[in-house]
Amino acid sequence: MRSWIVVLMAALVVGVPSTAMAQSSAPAGSPAAGNPSVEGMWINPMRTVVVRTGPCGAKLCGWIAWANPLAQSDARDGGTDTLVGTELLENYQRTESGAWSGTVFVVDMGKHLYSKIVQTSANVLQIKGCILGGLLCKSQIWTRVDRMPGA
Repeated sequence: MRSWIVVLMAALVVGVPSTAMAQSSAPAGSPAAGNPSVEGMWINPMRTVVVRTGPCGAKLCGWIAWANPLAQSDARDGGTDTLVGTELLENYQRTESGAWSGTVFVVDMGKHLYSKIVQTSANVLQIKGCILGGLLCKSQIWTRVDRMPGA
């Protein structure tokens, strides 16, 4: 059995962040909101998963748009038969300029954990997943992509 940190990292590797709506009427990341857009496609550091982020109501969510065979196998081992299309980033709410908090679905554990997203630049997101009420966290840097791997 893998440690929770390895499992959390595997889950974060499986997905990529999303987008949210700002407190104002301008979408988060829009020029009117004064921030680069967090909406789009993001790939994890191991290049095993691409997540498409976008609004889900007034919040930010992210769905797996592409996964390599290893990520798909790990997901099946964790009880998720179909990885592509799975909502990985759930109900993120903007907490400050360029930052959101919500829930990440850890696919190979079948668990939902507290998470934070910080957009450090137009093409970089830091995704953090935490346990024990945010006391123990692990983060990854995801980068924006304009197409699926191999396309």
